[in-house]
Amino acid sequence: MTTGYKGRPVAWRLAAAFSVALLVTACGGGDDAPATANTGSAGNAGGGGDAGTTPATPALSAQDACNALNGASVPASSLTLPTGGASITKATLIAADATGNTLGEYCQVRGAIAPVDASASSINFAVNLPTQWNGKGIQFGGGGFDGTLIDGTETVRFALPGEPAPLSRGYVTWGDDSGHQSSSITDGRFATHDEQLANYGGDTLKKTHDVAIALITQRYGKAPVRAYFLGTSTGGRDALSYIQRWPADYAGVIANEPALNYTGTRLSNVAVGRALYLNSGAGWLNINKTLMVQKAAMDACDTLDGVADKVVSNVEGCRIGAMQVLANLRCVGGTDTGDTCLSDAQIATVKVIEQPLQLSYPLANGVTVAGGYNLMEGALVAGPFTTRDLGTRAVPGNPATTADANMYVTGDQWVKYFVTRSATFDALTFDPASPGSWTSRVQAVSALTDATNPDLSAFLGKGGRLIMLHGLADEVISPNSTIAWYKAVISQVGQTAVDQGIRFYTVPGMGHGTGSFLPAWNSLTALENWVEMGVAPGTREVMDANAGTYGRTRPLCQYPSWPKYKGTGSADAAINYTCEGATGIVQSCLNLPSVATTWKGGNTNGEELSVRIDPATLKYTVTIDASAQRAANTVMTGQLVSQGGCTYASDENGAEFSLTGGGVLAGGVKPVSGGGFLPLVAFQNVSADYKAVADIYNVNGIQTAVADGSVTVRNGSARLRSSAATWQTCAATASGGYIVYDAACTNTTKGYIVWNAARNAFDYFVGGTIAAGDGVLSGSLVSGLVNGAPVPVILTRSAAAYGMNIYAQQSTTGLAAGAADGAYRVMATNGEQVNANLNGTSMVRNGVSGTLAYNTPVPGVVGATGGVVASYLYNSGLLIGTAAGRFEVGLLH
Repeated sequence: MTTGYKGRPVAWRLAAAFSVALLVTACGGGDDAPATANTGSAGNAGGGGDAGTTPATPALSAQDACNALNGASVPASSLTLPTGGASITKATLIAADATGNTLGEYCQVRGAIAPVDASASSINFAVNLPTQWNGKGIQFGGGGFDGTLIDGTETVRFALPGEPAPLSRGYVTWGDDSGHQSSSITDGRFATHDEQLANYGGDTLKKTHDVAIALITQRYGKAPVRAYFLGTSTGGRDALSYIQRWPADYAGVIANEPALNYTGTRLSNVAVGRALYLNSGAGWLNINKTLMVQKAAMDACDTLDGVADKVVSNVEGCRIGAMQVLANLRCVGGTDTGDTCLSDAQIATVKVIEQPLQLSYPLANGVTVAGGYNLMEGALVAGPFTTRDLGTRAVPGNPATTADANMYVTGDQWVKYFVTRSATFDALTFDPASPGSWTSRVQAVSALTDATNPDLSAFLGKGGRLIMLHGLADEVISPNSTIAWYKAVISQVGQTAVDQGIRFYTVPGMGHGTGSFLPAWNSLTALENWVEMGVAPGTREVMDANAGTYGRTRPLCQYPSWPKYKGTGSADAAINYTCEGATGIVQSCLNLPSVATTWKGGNTNGEELSVRIDPATLKYTVTIDASAQRAANTVMTGQLVSQGGCTYASDENGAEFSLTGGGVLAGGVKPVSGGGFLPLVAFQNVSADYKAVADIYNVNGIQTAVADGSVTVRNGSARLRSSAATWQTCAATASGGYIVYDAACTNTTKGYIVWNAARNAFDYFVGGTIAAGDGVLSGSLVSGLVNGAPVPVILTRSAAAYGMNIYAQQSTTGLAAGAADGAYRVMATNGEQVNANLNGTSMVRNGVSGTLAYNTPVPGVVGATGGVVASYLYNSGLLIGTAAGRFEVGLLH
């Protein structure tokens, strides 16, 4: 046994230290550790003092305290997650004046955490214990596929020149190699082992954290008063994964360019590879063509921010015309005629790189989209500002090598070792959008490796603070995936909580540690001030660290704003820029599919219709499939124009089109005559199986009387039966009204539905029986499915009336208060197109406030009173409202 001070055995002292560490509430033992009276502030890693259980020992010198750690072991029972225990292999005191040391005096501890499965690799870890300790700690995340030891001696990523490393500032620092060893961060072979893959997915972070806290407690006699996590790329994913899984351990986190949608990123890598290399490499772009595309985009968009500086700041303004810029590069006839133009196959490849990857199945946390890369908005995938490119050959290796596209190399490794676990598997045969028999494996890997859970309520609720930064020109990790997650967090926890605890900065011109603008700023100081002094960071100033433009500054703007030149003064000084965002195009729509897509639905006059949008041109068609007012197959065409986010102007008498997650479209269509528009709702996915939509529902709707044109709103309940394709509605009175569904209700209508394959909808019959077929055809039922949840839309076309009813589930438990929280874009039958925000029991619609009461008068109905008087239903991102003379549909943004 190793001996320490005056020859005493040290193993018992280290075990005691672990006992102390496991008693503290925040960092030492994890979320399930027993509470003690000695607790600290939010994210406190210990409590700042002795826990009272460690046997008293004389104070040790720095040398003796460091020596005491040599050769010590840590039992597996002392760690939160299963391991084979930890051991310290080396503890060395590094003198302040040691050759090459600029970090001050510290104890350099190196060790390993043994696996549970002896066939897995150990986790190598590093902990650095400064003699002059500031009472705090920092964990550093990894990079790429990891495999190399993060030793904690580095500076903060994107730090200002000359900024001291955290260790030299008195922080204890720690890191690890994620539980496998490799000389390359693009080597995925480790992932064939389950324990190694789980470690890489995040388990290693908690294991190393627990060891570090115990060593700190051993060295100083107390745990840290507070700890932070800093990470970039995979390390940024590490940071977010950690606070999603163990929200109490860290007071503050910096996540730079986080690979949070990890599986989506790798699927996108494969999609890019297939576009480049299938069909004998017809879609591959050589360096000259790649640089031509980048130059065309820069020429078109550089000055949209008011200055020519080789930085595209107004990314979303640039996106509007991106497809036209790309179309202008087409070779005559669409065939490859040289380096001055693109063939149709090469244009298709650019679109695959540029546009989001839509998946036919959900990844972890319901994610079905991987963000595209802003190649047509200033991102650089080749040239002097990046070390990466699209490769030097049109036929890739198997496995892919550095001669192939950088994006594809990592995707190829991921398919081989994370998914198929076959080193010879040809990744080009793997369809990322629909992987067939590999789907469940992809989903299992996603659950292990992705950091896309938007519920940060536990972390934010205890005062945690998060700073995120992502370059809008990132060519490795899509900033659009980070934007999508950030918006999901807002939807999950609310804007107020996000404003209190998260700062998200986007940087034009910044790639993945590359790009035409490399920001440098004091992010750790900003985090310290926020956590420790309550001074929240706002718009900051960053300096460009690129050699050719070194020293120029720009404002670091919070998403969705971007730096705009004022028009006077030096273009190299941040003071001459504003953060533009209150007006104009400021965010992208990740809900728009990357290929021409058709939605099926109807409008408030009961017309059944289909909407098709081509994302390349934003041209659309509306086809009337069934109607009481106009002939079937009537077609209207038009042009969509982005209004920012997922809202688009149209040619339908001013109607806007909006898209939300899960494949839902809301918009409007011109009526047969007159002005205004008829609100419509349509779905990418509908079901031919009536059992898929069978349930008990509340109903909101509108109908117009044929005889006199009078308009009334409708409320009630309905049931679609799974035992047979029959339906029944119930109302409180003969004229309507909500009611708890009762098969024996007095005010009732009954009928059945029959699938009509020609129109991709059910025919809706009133009265009669299916067997006899004697019901009266009275309209359609479009069985929308949103992420698997049913959203039935009834389109009424009878001799007496026509209209639309939308259903939302009526359950015994109803909706939880706040379940419909979020920001909505609302379209109403009175022509209004307004914003509505729901937050708990409050609502602001078009600037007017109302109070919400959930499950009133029946479960699932949300009543609004005060300035807004209406009744709402919520179903899968749709807010369906009725008010005096008005029916409205809102889509969650």
